[in-house]
Amino acid sequence: MAQTVLPFPRQQLSQCDHGPGCSLQNILPPPLREASVKAEFLAEYLHHLPIGEIGIPAYYPQLSRKLQSLEKRNLIYPIENGLYVHVYPDAVGARDHYVSIEPTVLTDLEQIMPQIEDRLMEWAEEIGQVEGEEEKKDILLRLVDQICTTQAPLLVSGRNGKPSPPNKNKPERIYVTGQQMEAIRYRVLRDKVGLGPLQPLLLDPYIEDISCSGVGAIFVEHKIFKSLQTTISFEGMDQLDDFVVWLGEWIKSPVTVRNPIVDAMLPDGSRINIVYGREISKRGSNFTIRKFGGSPTSVLELIEFGTLDYLMAAYLSLMLEDGMNLFVVGATASGKTTTLNALNTFILPEAKIVTIEDTPEVIVPHKNWIREVTRDMGREAKGSSVGMFDLLKAALRQRPDRIIVGEIRGEEGRIAFQAMQTGHGVMSTFHAASVEKLIQRLTGDPINVPKTYIDNLNLAVVQAAVKLGNKKMARRILSINEIIGYDPYSESFSFLEAFRWNPTNDTFEFPGYMNSFLLEERIAMKRGIPPHKRKMIYTELKRRAKVFERLHKSKGVRGFDDFFQILAEAHRQKLL
Repeated sequence: MAQTVLPFPRQQLSQCDHGPGCSLQNILPPPLREASVKAEFLAEYLHHLPIGEIGIPAYYPQLSRKLQSLEKRNLIYPIENGLYVHVYPDAVGARDHYVSIEPTVLTDLEQIMPQIEDRLMEWAEEIGQVEGEEEKKDILLRLVDQICTTQAPLLVSGRNGKPSPPNKNKPERIYVTGQQMEAIRYRVLRDKVGLGPLQPLLLDPYIEDISCSGVGAIFVEHKIFKSLQTTISFEGMDQLDDFVVWLGEWIKSPVTVRNPIVDAMLPDGSRINIVYGREISKRGSNFTIRKFGGSPTSVLELIEFGTLDYLMAAYLSLMLEDGMNLFVVGATASGKTTTLNALNTFILPEAKIVTIEDTPEVIVPHKNWIREVTRDMGREAKGSSVGMFDLLKAALRQRPDRIIVGEIRGEEGRIAFQAMQTGHGVMSTFHAASVEKLIQRLTGDPINVPKTYIDNLNLAVVQAAVKLGNKKMARRILSINEIIGYDPYSESFSFLEAFRWNPTNDTFEFPGYMNSFLLEERIAMKRGIPPHKRKMIYTELKRRAKVFERLHKSKGVRGFDDFFQILAEAHRQKLL
């Protein structure tokens, strides 16, 4: 397993009960003091901090994006299961530290845990038969209580006044302190039920990615504080290899020399990629976990973040309600899937939807939703594998109103365009930096979509991670493009930029105003607006944008599900 390497030396402390007379408790701010009273391991951690160097950490029950502007990050916040995180400032300023504050962080169990592991082996068969997580936790905690005790051992005198020999049929319980007992109970559950030292990182809702690049520290990508170096570290390649093998067995996708690369999904929906062995990874085995974000980000939250504005949201809602085909296009980590999920609330509530993915990431709020995932059986059982191409062909027989492909990157792209031609609405994400690059990739190998089919794709939403004027990174929709058609004589494609981002003032422009091909020629017609009055569609667009803004700012609507429920009710009452 990995070890914890704190970014500061442990202090030599005198005995302290962390009570009212504690000098440190008296100088802590009230919220942090209350938290440390509830969690003794947090109080112990605070006593070891070099407060004279870094100061007293601030305590935040919840984090907000405003904290991105902090010049010096020295703060503690709670996560799930009663644990805490300390964002510890780096003296050099290269990368701040992410410290998981657990019951084991300062409690030495190196001598005790091997003994407990040996005792637990006696019940390995009984533990292995338990399937439910809660039931497994219960049996493990009962066994720990049988193995360990916080009561000091008593010497029982024999006939000659000498201590009685131990009962060989009943091994003596291991004496531990109360603090050690708490740490042992936590450690057993963390390692036997959870993902070992990685478990606290999975419990932190603010972490997006967990990355081990080889021997050394694990890094995380934080929603607020971006890249941080954790205190979890691997000293050597053998230790890292052993952990990666254990990790593969834990997720039931073993890695071997013959099968050194594994893509899988954790029980919480997070994606994990493992590369095993020094032959193909010179810094040692590595793994990356892309965490499942829980409830999807809503369109209104994306507006808060500045990814798009209300008018763009209203425009996209009109397009998706009337069945337009849409790709969200951009580079890796540009937020494509986040935006795609947010836009799913604009699909009509009564629609039947089929999603097709390698790893489940697409979320739709609709009840009539078929969720299909590819199956990779590896090289040895390739005939049993089910790919995107197979699932997409099957989806055409399921009569969906909307097909959502997690990401198009191969021959399934041709089937997706065939689906568009037969009247199925299609949405997907795609790796490309612009509309031109999108068309080049679609019409080239290995996708090979015929050029005359390209105008079946109505919209390309181009998104990117950009650096703003204040030097901060953000995600912005760079443009929304209407794909109009292909001219076989000039062999050129025509498209119209309906919206674009202005980087000088971080605002969005609407060059498609009174000039939109899709609004005037498609949406206006579908809504029964006569040709000579088709400009009326822009009035509807503005009205809808104001409704979204009022819901957001005046009514306080933010969440993904709440927004969808309001839109569904509005459709039922024919208000949209």
